[in-house]
Amino acid sequence: MTTPGSAFTTAQPLIGFGQVRHTRLKPARNAFNYPTYFLMLPMRSLHRPTDTEPATRSTLAHNRPAALSFFDRDHGDGSDNALQWLDRLLLREGVEDALGEVWLHTYPRVLGYTFKPVSFWYCHRTDGTLRAIVVEVNNTFGERHCYLLDEPQYGQELTADKVFHVSPFCTLEGGYRFRFLHIDNDGLKKTVARIDYDDAEGPLLETSVSGTLEPVTAASLRKALWSYPAMMFGVIGRIHWQAFKLWCKRVPFIRKPKPPEIFVTR
Repeated sequence: MTTPGSAFTTAQPLIGFGQVRHTRLKPARNAFNYPTYFLMLPMRSLHRPTDTEPATRSTLAHNRPAALSFFDRDHGDGSDNALQWLDRLLLREGVEDALGEVWLHTYPRVLGYTFKPVSFWYCHRTDGTLRAIVVEVNNTFGERHCYLLDEPQYGQELTADKVFHVSPFCTLEGGYRFRFLHIDNDGLKKTVARIDYDDAEGPLLETSVSGTLEPVTAASLRKALWSYPAMMFGVIGRIHWQAFKLWCKRVPFIRKPKPPEIFVTR
């Protein structure tokens, strides 16, 4: 059963264990499927410590070093409060009613290192309904761009023109198709984020990240670290390995264009 917001019924930080899937359809087919884990964080509650259980606050390393941690400055403008950055971004874009909880789907730092190809900010109204989704994208050239999806719905296909260079094996033509699901099936909570990319000739890439959610506890953090001790190093390593495979398959290499002048694409 898929119900909007049903996976987010408490303000407790969550961790998801699941898979990343990626398939390139042309001019040469290339596909991979890797196990992964990620954080799902209630950002307003994290920045209001009294709203979060003391045990959770001590378990999740927020803006402090740990084997597995989360730092606000890895997002947005690099400040120590990424929620303030997000609120300013939303107001500049005319989104004035996303005053409810903001859930951030993102990778943590592991042993002090992180690379976040994409993070998703689920911005809700005070009544719990979804108001906007901000898709925050980083490329391996140290650049960042955001796509703002206005008035989205879970399960609905959402679109945006591609304006930001990510892969040297893709042009800037075409656009993205997004689909987000939050599933609560008899207490088993799961999230799915799908991003498909179409060029001028049709579908080119199919990508998704999914996972089953559970509370952040000392036990769940140990499971993440013991099961995938070098996950974040693996993320960047696999990106370069897949790029090498595409090069070997003679997929055309695209020179990096200038980044877009506007930071947010609607």
